[in-house]
Amino acid sequence: MVLYKKTQELSIDIQEFCCNNQHINTIDGVKVCVNCGMIFDVSLVEDERRAYSSKEVNERKRTEPRWREFGSRTVLPTNNIDFKGNILDAEQRTLYSRLSKIQNSLVSSIERNYWVAKPILKELSSKLNVPIHISEIAWKIYTHAAKKRLTMGRSIEAILSASMYISIRIHEFPKLLEDISDAIMISRKTIVRSIGLLLREVLPDLKYTYKPITTDQLVIKFSNELGLPHATQKEALRILALSVKKGISLSGKDPKGFAASAVYLATKYTNDHMKQTEIAKLAKITEVTLRTRIKEMISLYN
Repeated sequence: MVLYKKTQELSIDIQEFCCNNQHINTIDGVKVCVNCGMIFDVSLVEDERRAYSSKEVNERKRTEPRWREFGSRTVLPTNNIDFKGNILDAEQRTLYSRLSKIQNSLVSSIERNYWVAKPILKELSSKLNVPIHISEIAWKIYTHAAKKRLTMGRSIEAILSASMYISIRIHEFPKLLEDISDAIMISRKTIVRSIGLLLREVLPDLKYTYKPITTDQLVIKFSNELGLPHATQKEALRILALSVKKGISLSGKDPKGFAASAVYLATKYTNDHMKQTEIAKLAKITEVTLRTRIKEMISLYN
């Protein structure tokens, strides 16, 4: 009785702190004033009803499932062996089979997709050493694709790689498609196919601008990774700009070849002495392609 009186007195004191225009409503099991945000009481829900169809699930659920980023979830196996390799008896098999079915029924398919995709994205971001904001946009692109069912029948790694590369191009970060392909060990052709899908189906909804990589950005990237001085970098940019002015065609060709050839010619003029093999390996092109682009650029000056 004393406890009840104290509870009543406490509730009266709490109401005194609320606003003058009280409008109390129950939100997610909590009684709260929607005008000032004052919390009054927790509403406990009893007599839960089971749902046997998607319609009943949508009608009876009170809260949306939230993604919790703390690693991969524990999955109950359906085989007959425990973690030590011992065979389970009949009673244990029945128990774990039932628990596994319950666990699968509590998690939606898209959430299971997220549990697989999130660790892969974190590993890819770590290998590429990209900033956090690029990883966040990549995850936003991937989740939008997953909600539109674009991941069905396709590789999660391929869609994640395409999302990461699109995010890199949105922020104009100096990373190549080959870097992502090597990091996640998927062919470049597969990633390109997924990039085209996301550019058609996802980017218009999110209203992001995809910016293809330019030869100037590649010249700066290659010069920095080779440790060339600023004067050599400026000379490479000057050679590239002069070649474009003289009429060299960059359309329909890989910009890495022209950027690498401009860097190589700049090192010749500034006596930095870089090997064609080293530059071609850095640009992820063949030495034949590098020499062909060098000849095209030199022919403009003759």
